[in-house]
Amino acid sequence: MESVSVRNWPVVTTRGEPLCGDDGAHPALSYDVEHWLAAFPQSAAILAFKDDVLSIVAGNARFLDGLRVHNGRLDDSSAYHVWLERIRTFIGSERDTAFFETRRDGKLGPEYFMCTIGRLPTDESDSSLFLFTATDRTNERTIEKNLRRELLSDGLTALPNRTGFGEEIDDRLKNNVWPEKAQFGIIAIDLSRFSRVNESLGPMAGDELLITVAKRLKSSLRQGDVLARIGGNDFAIFASLNNGLSDILHIVQRIQDALGSPIRLSGLQIRVDCAIGCALSLSLDEDPDDVVRKAQAAVKIAKRSGKVEIYRNGVLKEAQRRFSIESRLRDALTQGGLTLAYQPLIHLQTGEVTGFEALARWDDPELGNVPPTEFIAVAEESGLITTLGRWAAYEAAQALSRWDVKYGQPLPVGVNVNLSAIQIARDDVASMFEEALRYAGIAGDRMTAELTESAIVADPDKARKWLFALKDLKMSIAMDDFGTGFSNLASLHSLPIDILKIDRSFVSSMLEDHDKAVIVRTILSLAESLNLKVTAEGIETQDLALQLQKLGCWQGQGYYFARPMNEADAFDYWRARWNFETI
Repeated sequence: MESVSVRNWPVVTTRGEPLCGDDGAHPALSYDVEHWLAAFPQSAAILAFKDDVLSIVAGNARFLDGLRVHNGRLDDSSAYHVWLERIRTFIGSERDTAFFETRRDGKLGPEYFMCTIGRLPTDESDSSLFLFTATDRTNERTIEKNLRRELLSDGLTALPNRTGFGEEIDDRLKNNVWPEKAQFGIIAIDLSRFSRVNESLGPMAGDELLITVAKRLKSSLRQGDVLARIGGNDFAIFASLNNGLSDILHIVQRIQDALGSPIRLSGLQIRVDCAIGCALSLSLDEDPDDVVRKAQAAVKIAKRSGKVEIYRNGVLKEAQRRFSIESRLRDALTQGGLTLAYQPLIHLQTGEVTGFEALARWDDPELGNVPPTEFIAVAEESGLITTLGRWAAYEAAQALSRWDVKYGQPLPVGVNVNLSAIQIARDDVASMFEEALRYAGIAGDRMTAELTESAIVADPDKARKWLFALKDLKMSIAMDDFGTGFSNLASLHSLPIDILKIDRSFVSSMLEDHDKAVIVRTILSLAESLNLKVTAEGIETQDLALQLQKLGCWQGQGYYFARPMNEADAFDYWRARWNFETI
């Protein structure tokens, strides 16, 4: 077969008009307009507008079934009168097409339609024709509404959730009639010890408790108040206030009355305790989310104080700062952003440096110098205290190791490391110190664990176990801030405590305050009877140091001797005072 190159094909000019088929190639298009409209799956009609009158040229059955027609006109008596205004608006515009959604009241509830309208050509200059369709979207809108309700409500109590609460507040602020100078308030409620119910009776009992509490709280509401469950065991109430704080306190009293009687669960009578925090708006224009955050900040304080708390200016800023501190502290612990400072411990009879107390310090690039009292409190609240405590123990042991290397042999000094009561409850402090000593190659008798009385009193049996575990490491145990707590002397005698540290609140003013001097002498006498050593904190003058020396106090620390210093300066300080015999 001979091949032909496409390059040799003849070029034929085509016509710009489409080619028509032979006669009979297509069926005759002889259907009426009604037939075309009947093919629409939705309501459809052709409308005419002439002399400011809207009339129906033709419509399918779906359109005409619900229509009441007056002389062929579509007017306000029609079932579809809700479309009239939108149709007339379109007619007055210059657009060719438009679509819109409408709602009307039906026999079974609201009905929703997606409507379209477009202009049709006409030979009459004084008349306009339009194709109109309406698609029933009622089922879709009902499904959307139900889904939205599920997204905005709590599945257990059927109350609004956190998002739904915000929308309910916005709706009431926008649509309700508010008196002049009216306010709104948020009451945050946190159920105390709820986790114990779950742990003791199981999650089913916990759910039953939440449902019962929700019902009781709802019974305490006034008309127009909104109750929501905004967290696991957290509820919140939105209330309109005509009388400011007095209205809030009245609602709080109703809440306390509603929750006052015990709840029966699994055959047990359970009393529901709750922390309540309140916040008032400055005006109706204030952002509700800010007021909710203020109430939540107030309820955190209420959990500590045990009383109803009203938000005070600055509390939210404090909460925001605590959040910033927590976030930055987490980074600092992983990136080496903290340091230890060392305050000398002085033998009051000889003036020699017997050791140092290790104190955590934090100078953050963004927050600046953060006081230990601030970041340690945040660490305890957030759970970072375990990481912080372990870092301090390891770093203090490593500092001793580095001093030994620099001196050429083990220094005759030790380091005291503070333990938080929360750290003791959550961590295995004995294994922590064992690892710190082993990694640094340091003997246990060169480290002292300092703890407060509260860490022992909270659980004496557990304290006894881990204290003896520390003694097995040859470590010393010091009770810090002695005299400020409520220690049991019998427990004190039975526990392996080596040192009592007299709190600075007694020491610093003992020369001027006779009662404080009596307390110091009493502690010294008690320590002698129990064969314990005593360290006095807060020595800021030579007179204090001399008086404590006369009373037989073993060791002291304070600004009179030195402020906390970095690792290198602490080593130089010890070397300068080695065999120093006066104070």
